[in-house]
Amino acid sequence: MMRCPVCNVAYSLDHAFCTVDGVALIEAPEVAAGIPQPLPPGWPQPAAKRRVAVWVWILLGVGAFFILIVLPLLALLVIPTLSAAKKTANEHAAIKSIQTIQVAETMYSSTYPDSGYTCSLAALGGDSSAGAPSPTAAQLLRSDLTSGNKDGYIFTIGNCTKMTVNGSDRITSFTVTAVPQTVGKTGNRGFCGDENDAITFDPDGGSHCTQPLR
Repeated sequence: MMRCPVCNVAYSLDHAFCTVDGVALIEAPEVAAGIPQPLPPGWPQPAAKRRVAVWVWILLGVGAFFILIVLPLLALLVIPTLSAAKKTANEHAAIKSIQTIQVAETMYSSTYPDSGYTCSLAALGGDSSAGAPSPTAAQLLRSDLTSGNKDGYIFTIGNCTKMTVNGSDRITSFTVTAVPQTVGKTGNRGFCGDENDAITFDPDGGSHCTQPLR
């Protein structure tokens, strides 16, 4: 009988290699010293190596399942939620911007009573470094709003009515509108405001605002 120098399992003389750890059973000096010998071609892998290989395949399978199944499902759930939240945030920002424009129009009419309100977003803006405020550059709004494009919405002032007072044409009413740059993507509703600080909305995303904002 011979014993494996690694696992100490006893074998008959007709065994050349240990069937557990795969080391040579011949009485060579390196075997006696407990040094594992290489397996012959085609010999089964040792148990420890087989266990490592199994875990590698398990991890590869889990990774493939996560990439091919879990990630697409998460995308289907998360992306619509994020899109809806972004549209809601844009709508709230559009309402705030309309209120800001209404306040700026009130200040403008108080500062330039001969002009009344203005029918131009650009007239509510202007660069303070270019000089003192004027009816064409009142410096009441920031450039991100006077540009007409902000937070996924397009802003315009229109429907202005004029009245001649003391020989001057005064604008006595206006409508500021905010419509989505892309209806259904950057926002769902359109909004309108006037000189009375009222805000209404169009559920279809246009400027035909008939429903009061509550």
